[in-house]
Amino acid sequence: MLLVFICFCFKDIENFINSLKSLSSMARLRKFTSYRRIERPYTRISKYKKKSFIKAQPRHTIIRFNMGNKTRKFNYILDLKSKSDLQIRHNAIESARQSSNRLLEKELGTKEYALSIVVYPHHVTRENPVAAGAGADRFSTGMSHSFGKPHSVAAQVRKGQTLFRLKVNKNDLKTAREALKRVQKKLPCGCLIETTENKS
Repeated sequence: MLLVFICFCFKDIENFINSLKSLSSMARLRKFTSYRRIERPYTRISKYKKKSFIKAQPRHTIIRFNMGNKTRKFNYILDLKSKSDLQIRHNAIESARQSSNRLLEKELGTKEYALSIVVYPHHVTRENPVAAGAGADRFSTGMSHSFGKPHSVAAQVRKGQTLFRLKVNKNDLKTAREALKRVQKKLPCGCLIETTENKS
């Protein structure tokens, strides 16, 4: 009886430890509100050690920048433009790309549109990880060494700058606007859709 009780307790403890391990190994993203404001570019990466101020360059997750039919000429061009100056993290851009491209592929097919991401995440953002838990104050540097390490990349966007460009024919304008509205919902800024006729 005692042996069964010990085994049961050990199993519970083992499950508890495994759950803690899984929580600690999960990738956590810090909220981007603290990085949204543009201050200055931090992009100096070079193959020469003396000129490379950023030692480690984080990779972006954007799979492709041009989708659909890249060679065909379309009648209308829709530009999604930012209403404010801010920084947009690479995973927000990728999420917006997936959301809009999925709708366009489903409704129009791959030959009836051309979608492109105009901005590129050059800016390297830094993070100073804050230790949490018991005894964290013993090894946490606090704000005394707060410069941080390269953590992610973001695109620096200005007011009125084009973020996404979509080319379609007249019959597909409604679907195109819906696709750009999906992009808008994934981005941390207000946007406007500008439609122009391609006369060239």
